Amino acid sequence: MVQSIDRAMSIISVLVSDPNKQHWSISEIAEQTDLPLSTVHRLISSLIKHGLILQLPESKQYKVGYTWMEIGLRILDKMDMRAVARTVMERLAADVRETVYLNIPQGSHAIVLERVEGPMSVRSMDNLGERIPLHIGAANKTILASMNPNEAEQIVTGLIPDAEKRRELLERLPEIRHNGYAVSYGEKTEGTASIAAPIFGVNQKVVGALSIGVPSYRINEQLLSSLIEQAQQSAKEISHKIGALP
Repeated sequence: MVQSIDRAMSIISVLVSDPNKQHWSISEIAEQTDLPLSTVHRLISSLIKHGLILQLPESKQYKVGYTWMEIGLRILDKMDMRAVARTVMERLAADVRETVYLNIPQGSHAIVLERVEGPMSVRSMDNLGERIPLHIGAANKTILASMNPNEAEQIVTGLIPDAEKRRELLERLPEIRHNGYAVSYGEKTEGTASIAAPIFGVNQKVVGALSIGVPSYRINEQLLSSLIEQAQQSAKEISHKIGALP
């Protein structure tokens, strides 16, 4: 039984191994899994019965079935991103000894959904439930930068009446998107800095941002580099846990 499950999962792994190849012939699957054709055929027949694999009538090739999507959506529907992120945030806050935040987008603003305080006596502090315009702060800028550019431009246009300031932000967004992080200094609270990375969900859609709040006098080049790396790693971990592709 265990061997059959392992072999069946090896077939599924092949079918999802190449994002540029959606359909596989049985001979290709056998070659990739190093299994006999007869074994692959038997396992595929069983997987088709449960909707885990589909066969294309015109080419007789195979692809993953929609049952996986149904299972995934049911799991995601029951998943609380705040609870999932909390464990990662607690570990990050302990590592960096600073306060860590989780922001989620809501229209043209973001809401501070979760906060884990660091042990340092002087902290950067945003309130839970606080709504912050998406053009303010590193966390919100990473959300904006990760959105569809047209959607981001509409939001920025509604938030920033000054044409020059609006243009400056819109020109920065592609760089933030490319880098995968943003850093801000004193945008919301004077004397503070924020280092943030975006969080993605299903279909690589941005669903939030993880940020580290630091009093700006603590920042130096070495610390900044370390905080950027840790913020990105933690945001990727949360993204993976809530269904984003690796």
